Parts: sequence; C-alpha cells; structure tokens
Amino acid sequence: MRFHAEHRIGGSEEAVAALLVDSAFYLHLALPDLSLPELVDEESGAGCAMLRLRYEFVGSLDPIAQRLLGSSRLAWVQEVQVDKSAGTGALSFEAEKDPRRLYGAADFVLTETGGGTLRRIDGELVVGVPGIGRMAERRIVPGLLRRMDIEAQAMDDQLRRRPG
Repeated sequence: MRFHAEHRIGGSEEAVAALLVDSAFYLHLALPDLSLPELVDEESGAGCAMLRLRYEFVGSLDPIAQRLLGSSRLAWVQEVQVDKSAGTGALSFEAEKDPRRLYGAADFVLTETGGGTLRRIDGELVVGVPGIGRMAERRIVPGLLRRMDIEAQAMDDQLRRRPG
C-alpha cells in the first residue's frame, strides 16, 4: 500500500538531515506500541550517513496477525540513509523473522523553507501474505504514519531548543 506524508520541522535542512541519522535521538524516542530501538549499525561519511535500528512491536496485535506470527514476536530492522549534500534519503524496513512477509521502503526529500524544513515522504508498505495482505496493509499504514508524525514533532521540538 502506497503512503505519503509531509512534515514541517523547525531547523535547517542540514540539521534535520543530521537528526534523521542520529542514533542518540532515536534511542530515547518513545513511539506508540514499539519498544525503544536497539542500535544495529551506523555509518557516516563525507556527504552520506546511514542508521539501522531494530524495533519490536509491543502493542496489541489483531487476531489474524497473531495467528500468522504464532508465538513469535514481531520485530523488524529499519534503515535510514541520508545524502546530506542532496537533501534526500531513503527509509527501508523489513520483518526480522520473514522479510518477504512484511517490508517497505520510502524515499524522502528535505526542502528548506522560510520557517524550517519540509520533509516529504513517499513509500510503500507490503504485507506479502496471500488473501489478507491488503487488509493488513490498510490496518498497519495509519499506525506507521502516526509514528512518523510523532517522530517529526520530536525532531521539531529538539531542533527548536537548539540552534541549527
């Protein structure tokens, strides 16, 4: 299922790009129904940076999802890549247990505006389970978008507290 989001974040494009791959920011960011993330990997080069985090879903799952998972917990790895010089990036995520059953990807663009930075995200979430995949996607995407909104608000709050 395709999704789109836009967030206005107080701070320069450079500051927003840096925060998107700042492990210290994410390791303390509480998001609904998710554990605090575990740092899997991070890299930073001249103009590009990457952050990989592992999340576990700790909220209530609907009975269909629970039946598919069995006794397993739903965990996934999320990766954010930022090209700081271009103001662009990519987000990807995949289920830890069976990446073909739940995965997604999105591209984003950062555009500096008069009052901060606009982040535009376009992506797709896929639940690769015949018969119920589309229904599951429709149930998951609103929560995904809600968590992106909360993340953007936390970024805005942090960047407004410091110059940059």
